[in-house]
Amino acid sequence: MILSIEDLSISSRDRTIVNNVSLAVREGEFMALVGQSGSGKSLLSQAIGQLLPPNLHASGRILFEGSNLLEQKPKQMRALRGSRISYIFQDYQGAFTPFRSIGGHFDEYQKVHGEKSSAVRKKRAEEALQSVGLDAKLLRRYPFQLSGGQLQRASIATSLMLSPRLLIADEATTALDSVSGHRVLELLARKQAETGCAILFITHDWRHVRRYANRLAVMKEGQIVESGGKHRILDHPQHEYTRKLIEAAPVLSRSLKSGLKEAGVE
Repeated sequence: MILSIEDLSISSRDRTIVNNVSLAVREGEFMALVGQSGSGKSLLSQAIGQLLPPNLHASGRILFEGSNLLEQKPKQMRALRGSRISYIFQDYQGAFTPFRSIGGHFDEYQKVHGEKSSAVRKKRAEEALQSVGLDAKLLRRYPFQLSGGQLQRASIATSLMLSPRLLIADEATTALDSVSGHRVLELLARKQAETGCAILFITHDWRHVRRYANRLAVMKEGQIVESGGKHRILDHPQHEYTRKLIEAAPVLSRSLKSGLKEAGVE
């Protein structure tokens, strides 16, 4: 396992938001974490990189390549984030400073992680943008000069640039249309095949889960209610909450009914 979350709880002063969650991500797999807004998915992902707000506390263990991330010092985590562990945030606009060019962001990102050659940084930035279907000329532009979809793809390009071992994608296709969303996920799947990285994919879109995930976990009110292989859960869900989520997704409801009929459940 490249990532093993063991008995993770996330609490504020007066309540527990994520309660004793255990979850594993295998090397090279595409793991989907599904659940309604407020279920604790994003907080779980933030805890992995020590990115929780200061009013929240995480306990338990988060093992990445054998080391407990909750015990790492801030300097160690800064070195890991972006190189070994990378994020694609739902708030992609927050990843960009308004008064720095896109190229400036890419350049600084690489400097922080030790790339000293300006020529290498420039070439890598151009290739990163082109890999997500954007023109390298956009490096000279500023965030406010790009559309929402372009900014999100630029954010994705930054996250993939240093070939991380674990990519955490939190609603990575939110601002994209259906075609662009599939294109980005095809890119993630291709990058995964090339590098062997693992992907923890947090989403509401069951179409993407069915098409790209190997395994999935379903989260409700701070707890994992069901996890396992994609086809087993999508075609034969065991938990009532999972069943309701799938039934609410029109693209999957027909498949669920078919699976239930085969299993002898009316």
